[in-house]
Amino acid sequence: MQSLNASGVLNTELETLNSLSPEQANAEFLKCCGSRRWARAMNNARPFATVAQLLVTADDVWSSLSNEDWLEAFRAHPKIGEKKAATTQSKQAAKWSAQEQAGTQEAAAETKAALAEGNRKYMDRFGFIFIICASGKSADEMLASLNNRLQNDAETELVIASEEQRKITRLRLEKLIKK
Repeated sequence: MQSLNASGVLNTELETLNSLSPEQANAEFLKCCGSRRWARAMNNARPFATVAQLLVTADDVWSSLSNEDWLEAFRAHPKIGEKKAATTQSKQAAKWSAQEQAGTQEAAAETKAALAEGNRKYMDRFGFIFIICASGKSADEMLASLNNRLQNDAETELVIASEEQRKITRLRLEKLIKK
């Protein structure tokens, strides 16, 4: 089965993903999303004929997961402004996290301190880390979003956080197949 990208061109990275052993594919999917159930479902959905099919399947699987699966995925991320996740990350996932959070690297000391304090308040309020698709966002934008989302009720915030995780997963899948 040949795998095509969105333009109908053969995608060798997608072809490679399709041909991996189940264990290897599972490890690749876990780099994109820390939910083991999501990774297993994606693994079982292979082979993907197109990149579009891969991305649609990823979204469909994500939306079918339980709250606990979502929380497991969240734990695979470092807090905004930090480098270490609560659970073990692959080197690739850690590198992607650092790239995604690049906006915090050059932030002013007071912004970094405010993010750390906001992360603590968020964890105390909701019981999970603040998740945001940070790619392309400045530390100030992330801080504003964190402070805004602290006003949400727990149910609303879990839905918002899961959507942010879905966006992160999509970006990482795109990186995975563009190696």
